[in-house]
Amino acid sequence: MLKVFVYGTLKPGECNYNKYCAGKVVDAVDAIAFGKLFSLPMGYPAMALGNSSVRGYLLAFADSQVLTDLDELEDYHPIRAESDNLYNRQQIEVHDLQGHSLGWAWVYLMKEELATQLGGIFLPDGWWSEL
Repeated sequence: MLKVFVYGTLKPGECNYNKYCAGKVVDAVDAIAFGKLFSLPMGYPAMALGNSSVRGYLLAFADSQVLTDLDELEDYHPIRAESDNLYNRQQIEVHDLQGHSLGWAWVYLMKEELATQLGGIFLPDGWWSEL
């Protein structure tokens, strides 16, 4: 089972969910991960490493091929240098809303310096939505 923590446009109800996730998700759970969430002026968020709570969803997929499409959306290419990617994919521990571990999942992270350079605004409550 492929697990991905989503905190932005891939969340259920947001603009990229239908195209990339609908019909492919086997399970979606409210979840929290530790990081630092920024709202970017381009209309989507960025999560960086940090110690704040970021709220999103843990999506489970039966087909790992989904990662190829998500990598493309997030401008992540594993063979490129990290600094050449907009986001980098890595595994982090994800928790339920009560703080219990849900295990490890893939997440797309942006370097905090890049989020700031792009005009990102820190979201201290850890929640982003375009709705």
